[in-house]
Amino acid sequence: MNLSNVTFFVVLSLSVSNVIGYAQTFPEPLKLEQAVALAVDADPWLTGSQFTQEALNDEAIAAATLPDPRVSLMAGNFPVDTFDLNQEAMTQLSVGVSQMFPRGDSLALAQHQKQQLAEQHPLLRLDRKAKVSAMVSQLWLEAFKAQESIRLIEQDRALFEQLVDAAKAGYSSALGRARQQDVIRAQLELTRLEDRLTMLRQQQQAAQKRLTEWIGAPATVPLAPVLPTQSLSRPLSVPTIKQSSEHTRYEWIRHHPALRALDQRIDATQTGVDLAKQKYKPEWGLTAQYGYRDSDPMGRDRADLFSVGVNFDLPIFTGNRQDKEVSAAVNRTEAIKTEKHLLGRRLMAELETASVQLARLDERQALYADQLLPQMAEQAEASLTAYNNDDGDFAEAVRARIAELNAKVDALAIAVDRQKTIAQINYLLAEASFDDARPAKPF
Repeated sequence: MNLSNVTFFVVLSLSVSNVIGYAQTFPEPLKLEQAVALAVDADPWLTGSQFTQEALNDEAIAAATLPDPRVSLMAGNFPVDTFDLNQEAMTQLSVGVSQMFPRGDSLALAQHQKQQLAEQHPLLRLDRKAKVSAMVSQLWLEAFKAQESIRLIEQDRALFEQLVDAAKAGYSSALGRARQQDVIRAQLELTRLEDRLTMLRQQQQAAQKRLTEWIGAPATVPLAPVLPTQSLSRPLSVPTIKQSSEHTRYEWIRHHPALRALDQRIDATQTGVDLAKQKYKPEWGLTAQYGYRDSDPMGRDRADLFSVGVNFDLPIFTGNRQDKEVSAAVNRTEAIKTEKHLLGRRLMAELETASVQLARLDERQALYADQLLPQMAEQAEASLTAYNNDDGDFAEAVRARIAELNAKVDALAIAVDRQKTIAQINYLLAEASFDDARPAKPF
């Protein structure tokens, strides 16, 4: 093998290794759906909620179990002069067992309350997944807007560079119409584009760094260059959302998992009221004791003794204890009902706001697509053609091109804001879909 062949294979090997390194360093662009799936799968809160639910279920079993019996061992009535078991007739060794029985239905109610608290966690996880999806969507879309704005500016920067070169050539030529201020203006606009690119890169990097909190290293790769078309949940179309009545939106909101989770907490606190009322009932205890006695000094057998008894308390001074505990449980229930009402009102207001925003964004998007962008492109092309034909002003040509670029960036921002609004509506329209026979309660 000659030197040229060796060189060829070395270069080929280096090229292949570079391609492999490039593929490993820059994987496939990150899509919005992938980012949301990664965030939900990697969310430790969901795992913690599952552990908490299992802990509450275990506590429910423990709460329904009787307290452990108590065993006592005692040597009673020992004569202190001789410590002789046979000296006195009343001396005995005894063993006793006692068992307490909680008040009323306390065990069953305590178990039911723990189960109610456990049942709220599937709802809380549904709410968390919907919330994470909305939050990650907002961050991804923010980074996407900056990335695609950079792409739009980069596409037009070449044209501005050509304008700078043309202005310089026209200014240096004796026959050119360009003036010094045209050259300065073109350079100034190019510098402003560079500053704008720097600001957008900062915004993109900041959004992607915030996204790393949810999905880690995949957040740092380039994003998919196509804006996804997100659909509304349930499934509902955009016109349905915009044209729905307030009553219809209320019916959507009251099935939200966050509100259903508060229903579970309210049920648990109402069970707490019943549990507090059990303290008006006595707590019972059963005691059994066996006493062993040795023979008397004459060798005669003495009967062993067996005792059995019942003990209970008398809850008669209830003014500062039982009454106050019931009152506290009732107030706690009303406080959570107020919390649910406030949450429902906030969700309704957010849905109303998002619906109005979506309607206005749709109008603006149609206006940009049908009129503004075509008119801006036509104006920019006409201004540049007039300047090239010595029939227009250079500053006007630059302004028209900048206006067209700004319109493109604004149209991108409108499209992204629309997707952000849909992501927010999807969270607001999240619905408890697991098996639950009880209907959603009003708030």
